[in-house]
Amino acid sequence: MQQENDYSAPAERPSSLSGANRSRRKIKVNPDILHAQIGLDDDQKSLSSMSNKSDGDVFSPADDLATPDIETPDELGDSVLGRDDSTLSDSIPEMSAREEYAEERSWKTCNVGGVERKIDMRVIEPYKKVLSHGGYFGEDRQAIIVFSACHLPDRCRRDYDYVMDNLFLYVLSTLDELVVDSYVLIYLHGATERSKMPSFGWLKRCYQMIDRRLRKNLKGLYLVHPTFWLKTIVIMTRPFISSKFSRKLRFVYSLEELSWVVPLDHVCIPDKVKQLEFENMIKEKKRKLGSKKVLPGARHVTDDVS
Repeated sequence: MQQENDYSAPAERPSSLSGANRSRRKIKVNPDILHAQIGLDDDQKSLSSMSNKSDGDVFSPADDLATPDIETPDELGDSVLGRDDSTLSDSIPEMSAREEYAEERSWKTCNVGGVERKIDMRVIEPYKKVLSHGGYFGEDRQAIIVFSACHLPDRCRRDYDYVMDNLFLYVLSTLDELVVDSYVLIYLHGATERSKMPSFGWLKRCYQMIDRRLRKNLKGLYLVHPTFWLKTIVIMTRPFISSKFSRKLRFVYSLEELSWVVPLDHVCIPDKVKQLEFENMIKEKKRKLGSKKVLPGARHVTDDVS
């Protein structure tokens, strides 16, 4: 009776501890058998595919090129195919037709010194105001080109050199399109922060890359609101610029003085430069009032009071 109760009792579920003492009815399969079977299937598939091809197809150059990739699987991890799909989709998102069109328009091709170069228009978009056209003047219709240094990028940018190089190519290509014959260049240096002033090396490289036609057709370069820094740069450039080009340089200390030489009716002058011109005018009037001399025989007001 006791034996029947033991026999009818449900068997306990084996645990990790109790199962160690019991024998398991588990059939072990050698992994080599599976690999051999898979290899056999692959061989049969390859033989059947080879039987349908001619000798020329089997020993085609494409198979020779594909063989090293199979023998070197470690290189797959560094390739595009070996990367995670989520990472790849984040780094290279799919673009629509409109985005592709905008991407193509963000690059402009120009020719500098016989070498074709590409301009990153997207990175220089905030600084395109640096160059403007001020119309024409004179009987020979000289073009007026204005360069506003206050719109230059700040040197604190990490990609400052990249931006400046693309900006210079943009200026050159624009000059080549605007200037057909003779022209004058107005460089508005006033109201330019010290961190935005271009370096001497950049100016030297720009001069060396300017096309001979642009240098020859330049009739005058007017440096407006010059500072001590700008005058020093001009002195430093004397050794590598021609004497003809040096004679075209002229310092202009006010917009009023500039208007005597070049009409400013259609010249776009930044508000910062206009504000600087107004402040300089107030300082000049105060200086003249302070240094005004008393005429001989005239007496001060204090003398009358005393």
